[in-house]
Amino acid sequence: MKQILTSTLAVATISFATVTNANQAVEINETHPEPGTVEYTGPKYDFSKENDSFRVGFLPAESAADELGRNACLSHYLQQALNVPAPMFYFSEYSGVMEAALSGSMDYVWYGSSSFAGVYLENPDAMEPIITRMQPSGDLGYYSIMISRADSGINNLQDTAGKRMGFPSPNSTSGYLIPSIELPVALNKEMKDHFSTIEFAGDHQLALQGVLKGDYDIAHVWVSGVGEWSEGYTSGALRKAVDKGSLNMDDIQQIWSSKLIPNGPIAVRKAISQEAKDTVLGMHKWIHENDPRCDYNVANGQVRDWVPVDIDFYDSIIKARKAKLEKN
Repeated sequence: MKQILTSTLAVATISFATVTNANQAVEINETHPEPGTVEYTGPKYDFSKENDSFRVGFLPAESAADELGRNACLSHYLQQALNVPAPMFYFSEYSGVMEAALSGSMDYVWYGSSSFAGVYLENPDAMEPIITRMQPSGDLGYYSIMISRADSGINNLQDTAGKRMGFPSPNSTSGYLIPSIELPVALNKEMKDHFSTIEFAGDHQLALQGVLKGDYDIAHVWVSGVGEWSEGYTSGALRKAVDKGSLNMDDIQQIWSSKLIPNGPIAVRKAISQEAKDTVLGMHKWIHENDPRCDYNVANGQVRDWVPVDIDFYDSIIKARKAKLEKN
């Protein structure tokens, strides 16, 4: 559903560390087995002592069929690691998975930083961040970029005056929070005074398709910002579309980029045991080392490693979201 935005936003500073690591991202090739077909030999814990299932929730990054199909290997390995079924739940809106987590109905969600911050601000005891991805460059972050059609004549920020803007979701970090903070500074005016309309597409793929179809003149999507533009970079919304064959990178262009944004966390229900948390973290490490195709699917592209994180890593994002809420 498209929603019109008219509110002004707070400005905050986002900062975090970059990690160096000797590991390298793995290039997927024909020698790697199909995702989810490797015998699991990683850490295990009998989660049936705590619950009869381990519930996994997904933000709406793409269609339900694509998202659940791509992550089937994750559910398989979670079942192997935790000795309980790991049903997957797809939510058509960011707010749905956030509300489910707040109600205690989700055990595992890979959030964007802003959606996690939204949950944390509602209830700090609902979910706990345990791990995030490391880009092939060693960065623990990604970028929000503004795109236009290559044939649109919209080639820079100045050209976007009076144009139709499409954001993925008000609960998306790269798809709204960060641009809403950085763009007014870059434009020296509020977004509502610069763009003719501001709409929410629903997710990053819908925002991208909205530009390609002409529903929006410009839109925001997330990208790794490392690798080749012609391939959609190493991960992100564009890479996903390129992999699916739904995007020719020659059809679009990047006209603005945010600063580096902290990667969103894989978070688990805070009330589960430390043994369960450690097992999930170790399982991700095992997948990365033993099933590169599954790792690629789960990560939406190439990663160098999976890195433990805690709430301190998201302090600046939490403060930024809180400031925006207080401003509104």
